[in-house]
Amino acid sequence: MWKYSLLFIIILSLFSCKNETKENDGNETNEEEFNITTTFEDSKGYSTSTYEEVIHFYEKLAEEFSSVSIQEHYETDIGKPLKLVKFSKENGSDSPLKILINNGIHPGEPDGVDASMLLFRALAKGDYKIPENIEIYAIPIYNVGGALNRNSYSRTNQKGPAEYGFRGNAKNLDLNRDFIKSDSKNSKAFFEVYHEISPDIFVDTHVSNGADYQYTLTHLFTQHNKLGGDLGEFLNQTYRPDIERDLEEKSWKITPYVNVFNKSPEYGFTQFNDSPRYSTGYTSLWNSIGLMIETHMLKPYNKRVEGTLSMLKSIIEISDKHQKEIQNLRQDRFEKLVEAEYYPINFKVDSTQNTTLNFLGYEVEKLKSEVTGLDRIKFNREKPYNKEIKYYNSFKPTDSVKIPKSYVIPQQWTSVIELLKWNDISYTRLFNDTLMEVEAYRIEDFKTRNSPYEGHYLHSETKVSSEIMQRQFRSGDIIVNTNQKGIRYLLETLEPEAVDSFFNWNFFDSILQQKEGFSPYVFEDLAIEILAKNPELKAEFEEKQNSDPKFAKNWYAQLDWIHKRSKYYESTHRLYPIFRVHN
Repeated sequence: MWKYSLLFIIILSLFSCKNETKENDGNETNEEEFNITTTFEDSKGYSTSTYEEVIHFYEKLAEEFSSVSIQEHYETDIGKPLKLVKFSKENGSDSPLKILINNGIHPGEPDGVDASMLLFRALAKGDYKIPENIEIYAIPIYNVGGALNRNSYSRTNQKGPAEYGFRGNAKNLDLNRDFIKSDSKNSKAFFEVYHEISPDIFVDTHVSNGADYQYTLTHLFTQHNKLGGDLGEFLNQTYRPDIERDLEEKSWKITPYVNVFNKSPEYGFTQFNDSPRYSTGYTSLWNSIGLMIETHMLKPYNKRVEGTLSMLKSIIEISDKHQKEIQNLRQDRFEKLVEAEYYPINFKVDSTQNTTLNFLGYEVEKLKSEVTGLDRIKFNREKPYNKEIKYYNSFKPTDSVKIPKSYVIPQQWTSVIELLKWNDISYTRLFNDTLMEVEAYRIEDFKTRNSPYEGHYLHSETKVSSEIMQRQFRSGDIIVNTNQKGIRYLLETLEPEAVDSFFNWNFFDSILQQKEGFSPYVFEDLAIEILAKNPELKAEFEEKQNSDPKFAKNWYAQLDWIHKRSKYYESTHRLYPIFRVHN
């Protein structure tokens, strides 16, 4: 009998020990019990984890540590949900500063995937401690379809890892061009994540190459003039310099993203203009401080991951240092925007302003190509240099619009209304048919790409005219007030002249086609009557005939000119179907 009693005591003792290990503050565990490592570590910095290995790693981490949780959001184009991992202390702040890290938007650039795994394990085990007022979120791999499409060759010149995912997702979309047009399910899952968290800081991890230079790390912060106000000034004058200094102290030299291709950076370069189609351009619409970590693809993979991890830690530490200031500036920016009268919608580099960088590069040699027989360049790593170069990081607005009180969107434009829902935009519906005074745009001119770009024939250089009109709207049409946190999203998407407007992304191409015309042999007689009854129009017509030789020789263009200025021309042709309300 005593044998059974002894066995019971041993079992009870083991059970108690196990419970004792689990019942901790979420940051301590028996290290022998949690010894999961990453493929990056096991391969000594040569390889990166598969999608399945990444998710398994975080699931094990969440099982072991209560400070780590993993959620699923909506789904991606490959049919799998988007995963979100969170680290927070159990007794954290009621208003923590939130940092969201997005990895694997381009799965051939997996540095951040591995760096984030190392970061979250260090956080969970307490090897890297952060204050209680910080919450860290990470999307382990955003482009799930691309991550599952592994190869060793598509990143032609990249130095490691051994295998990696593909840039295009399951629908062959570049997801870092999809944050406005939202052709992918991935983007909608991201919207769900982003608006649930409302991060103060957004980080997207990348790898790039347009030239050779000494740096492993470069950064691409969202353009500070576009972020605007005191928040943009803080980003440019305080936040970015503090991160740069912090990395220097950790022996990581860093430079702004080298925005050149196949030429020497020594002649200077401009900051990248991250419009809202890009991740950091999109997140800036809600006043998140956004940045991309861009490691250099010609540097060894292990160094790139180590550099990314160091920069993630610097971002955490500097964000904590300025926590209250960042949160207050974000809130102040929201308030200033809803009080503003005008909003700048397009920007260009201000060539009259520049800063000076002490740039660590390599001398460029001009050679004859052994392949083509023509001139080529070569960066000589045997000849490093430190030169002062010009960096143009000031932008100025080229267009602005008066901010309306609200927009009216007829209910038939369902694709637009659905995206407003996904982006947490509030709106109401008309209960009754209503006559309203509105400002209406007419599309006067635009350019269109000759080849497809991310599944679209994108418009640009759009020009509009406007008029005030009385217009009947139907019960069920929607009213969107601009006095809300999504004001910048509304202006950037609904104003057709904005670079990434819904119009420019082809949402309204059906209005560009004239549905009714005229038969010339019949309209000839009607045109005579129209001109006879309208002397001012006749005078304008004759002036154009005399001043425009090409017009004078084109009989159809002349009849079409008269038709378009008559009551017979359809009023909805090129009439932009989103209307502005000012009262």
